[in-house]
Amino acid sequence: MAALAKTHDVVGRRMLPSLRGATGPLIGLIVLCVFLTFASDKFLSVRNFLNVLDQITVLGVMAVGMTLVILIGGIDLAVGSVMALAMMVLGYLNIMAGVPMWLAIPLALLVASLNGLVAGLLITRFNVPAFIATLAMMSIARGLANMITDGQQLIGFPAWFNTMAIVRFGGFLTLTVAVMLVIFIVGLLYLRYRHGGRSLYAIGGNAEVARLAGINVNRATVLVYVVSSLLAGLSGMVLAARLDSVQPSSGVSYELDAIAAVVIGGTSLSGGTGGIGGTIIGVLIIGVLRNGLNLLSVSPFMQQVIIGGVIVLAVTAETYRKRR
Repeated sequence: MAALAKTHDVVGRRMLPSLRGATGPLIGLIVLCVFLTFASDKFLSVRNFLNVLDQITVLGVMAVGMTLVILIGGIDLAVGSVMALAMMVLGYLNIMAGVPMWLAIPLALLVASLNGLVAGLLITRFNVPAFIATLAMMSIARGLANMITDGQQLIGFPAWFNTMAIVRFGGFLTLTVAVMLVIFIVGLLYLRYRHGGRSLYAIGGNAEVARLAGINVNRATVLVYVVSSLLAGLSGMVLAARLDSVQPSSGVSYELDAIAAVVIGGTSLSGGTGGIGGTIIGVLIIGVLRNGLNLLSVSPFMQQVIIGGVIVLAVTAETYRKRR
């Protein structure tokens, strides 16, 4: 009973900082938007705002899964490669094998989920460190993605699939952006109101205390990695719709962008603190920053340097907050 009470106390205390922890990133996002408004006359417009939303859909969907992984104190380096694998499975099934999209999409997502299942079992059953397990799955998934078509690009999806990413319903939202927003809402509600979501904070705070409190830590861990891979696969479907094509080189370094968005949003890499709200802000910061730097004609190489600097500032701010 004492362990259970301690766990609930840990969860309550850590969920509140997850909301307060997003305040700094939110202020940073506002300051960034104000700066870009004065720096570029093209930034503050409805059209540019909609472009930013379109550009962050892939990262946004993937970052939700990464948030869950980091909340339990884990890491998932395979999401970029899993995204590419899911895309190539989709392309092979639909374009080469003639499987209808209504069946090809869930099959591609199933393949992505299996990657997370294997990674989760390696971590929980064989005590392989998450870094090593997901690094191995990253290599396997990337290799399989290349093997499917011998490294070749595939083109030729049904016309309606591409319109999901280009047609704005009501002149505002594309279906792919709507998918991202639904994932955001579901993630927020799950972490806030469901026992399973609150359990993730307890596991990240202290896995042993969570186990003593009756939480099935191993099962929760496996499910988190499955969901992370599933959302990585879903982000691949979104990217395939945007590009109207698939290629095995897709998703390179996307795992780093997802981790960056989560960390910038205030989720602790040690687990137990943070949430989807902060991740949404982190995704927007990266999206707005890249959009603004493109409008200012900053070279892609310098953009990498600047985004790296933002990550350093975010991690430094987190460390300073913990010491207070």
